Amino acid sequence: MSDFKVGIIGLGHVGAHVLYTLALQGLADDFLLVDLEEKKGKLTSERQDVLDSTEFLPHKVSVRIGEIEDLGDRDVIINAVGDIAALKGTDTRLMELEFNSKAILSYADRLRDSGFNGILINISNPCDVITKKLSDLLGFEKGKVFGTGTGLDTARLKLRLQESTGISAQSLTAYMIGEHGSNQIAPGSVISFNGLSLEEYEKAEGVKLDLDAIEKDAKEGGWITYNGKFCTEYAIALTAARLVRYIRYDEKAVVPVSALLEGEYGESGLFVGVPAVVGRGGVERVVEIPLSDNDKKRFHECCESIRANL
Repeated sequence: MSDFKVGIIGLGHVGAHVLYTLALQGLADDFLLVDLEEKKGKLTSERQDVLDSTEFLPHKVSVRIGEIEDLGDRDVIINAVGDIAALKGTDTRLMELEFNSKAILSYADRLRDSGFNGILINISNPCDVITKKLSDLLGFEKGKVFGTGTGLDTARLKLRLQESTGISAQSLTAYMIGEHGSNQIAPGSVISFNGLSLEEYEKAEGVKLDLDAIEKDAKEGGWITYNGKFCTEYAIALTAARLVRYIRYDEKAVVPVSALLEGEYGESGLFVGVPAVVGRGGVERVVEIPLSDNDKKRFHECCESIRANL
């Protein structure tokens, strides 16, 4: 099998766990680590820790440390820069906006000049805003830059639905859409239990789910994690790893990401969390799901919030 090359920019809690998760799952063979600050000691430590584990892996892994200019040959780059300490004492991902905007401005021209022609996945928050700025700065063709968006929020939603119903999350269809932040929504129109709509499930089981409470819990799940350990790392790393898998193996999977809208859902010029087809070309197509009139209104309010932050 030919090498699949991944670059990771930013080796904090998230970037380091992305590295380990991809190495553990065999989703990349060749890693290049870059940090924008003088943290060579941290990069050396993360590299050595992963290499020390390779004896226990059934596949080879190469890990190097480099600069932005060295990323030109990567198939996928993960942007994981951030100042997670900026969130302490807040309840909004917007507190990272200034730091992360400056960070991507500092390297965008250098990355474009490196000749990089792969897929860039953004994790850094506020995800929809930073993804849009990265796309504008790099000027790559549509679909080659996208964000993790509401992918992890959707996993949290499906977990809450599993806890409320006893039905495995793997047997559920559900999405969080909109802003990766406090304005995202869980449209009940697409929730299904292996083909049974939410309404049909409630009727068959004689129950009434409190979707407002479930949506609220899904929105706030990240803060439960952050407030206890002042970072999030495992679940977002697996979210990114899943996207790398879809790209590497051209799976054409429908998954929520922060994708560019050009008329879909009645919105244009924004990156927003919506279901999309992800394959070797990155985001290959946005999928429009049916929304109730109320959810359409709430979705557009999400988009206005993203515009304001831009």
